[in-house]
Amino acid sequence: MKKLLKEFKEFAMKGNVVDLAVAVVIGAAFGKVVTSVVDIFLNPIIEALKQAAIQGGDPSGSTGFAGSLVSFAFVLIEFIITALVLFLIVKAINKAKDLKKKPEEAPAAPTTKVCPFCQSEISINATRCPHCTSELK
Repeated sequence: MKKLLKEFKEFAMKGNVVDLAVAVVIGAAFGKVVTSVVDIFLNPIIEALKQAAIQGGDPSGSTGFAGSLVSFAFVLIEFIITALVLFLIVKAINKAKDLKKKPEEAPAAPTTKVCPFCQSEISINATRCPHCTSELK
């Protein structure tokens, strides 16, 4: 059971799973915004044009447009809050992943160098090459 939970945690914390979850939630929230735009702005225009074409009269007289604008504003605010919360969640997940990573060790200082005359590997502190006996600077 413990192994299963560990595997599930590794699966759920993979970047692509989190990205997919964020995309689904953002997509649903953005879908609300699009639906709101269509319902509040486009449908009344289409209905007014339909009535004007059918009745040949004045399509004005629509009521509740201000209420529709307030409703749209709330949907937009809900989308922004949802996106902000998801951003903070993803940021926290990424920070937690970074905490797990061990810092990389600095590479060790070299202990050997190559003789410029014979290309042999020699001690870094050598002043003369033991192979070709050349004096090193």
